[in-house]
Amino acid sequence: MKVIRAQSAGFCWGVERAINIARDLAAEGGGSRAVYTDGPLIHNRQMMEHLEDEGVREVGDYQSQASIEVEEEKKGDSVVVVRAHGISPDRRKYLKGLGMPFKDATCPDVGIIAGKIKNHARKGFDIIVFGDPKHPEVIGLLGYAEDRGHVVQNEADIAALPCFEGGVCMVSQSTMFSHEYTRLVEMVFEKYPEAQVFDTICGATKERQSGVTDLIDQGAEAIVVIGGRHSANTRKLVKLAETHGKPTFHIETADELN
Repeated sequence: MKVIRAQSAGFCWGVERAINIARDLAAEGGGSRAVYTDGPLIHNRQMMEHLEDEGVREVGDYQSQASIEVEEEKKGDSVVVVRAHGISPDRRKYLKGLGMPFKDATCPDVGIIAGKIKNHARKGFDIIVFGDPKHPEVIGLLGYAEDRGHVVQNEADIAALPCFEGGVCMVSQSTMFSHEYTRLVEMVFEKYPEAQVFDTICGATKERQSGVTDLIDQGAEAIVVIGGRHSANTRKLVKLAETHGKPTFHIETADELN
């Protein structure tokens, strides 16, 4: 059997950066410092287990909305870390108010999206975000929209948008399908010809999506996608592979291969 490996594989650079930040903070404490991440640092169970062994612990919840409980006597020798997904301004204020050292590991690509939303919302623009309304990245980004944010996932959502009186700015969650965003952007321009649209899908996401297509072009007869069951990115790659009509297997470890 010939096995073809995708050119782009592994954690995206933003997540890898957040992991390294958390690991370095834990190492600086010589094993005594507790590093708390606001929600899972990565949606990969095996990696989270490794990080926990190194002193990195998940608190809060997946959407970065739950209250965080840390014993008072542990706060002085602990640090809370914002994961790559980023958070809203209100969540940032809450975390900084916990009385613990604070470290922001938001992916710079997500930070750029937040900046575009913030700047345009302040100018009176309504903000359209292509993404999953329940995803922590989108929840965080909406916090910068000053109650002018509208999340869309499909054509019906675009059609249901109101006739905005001012300007319109459109961005995408960083991990969405490029071809779906292109289609929705066309609809937005039809409805709001003067809209300002930004391509905010990150390069790593595009590379992985094109990597699936490259495997098909190279003659792959089946696709194995390795990644966490709860990872939105991994599930998107599985969905993309399935659209090509090839048998697709989503696994977390080699033990799951038959």
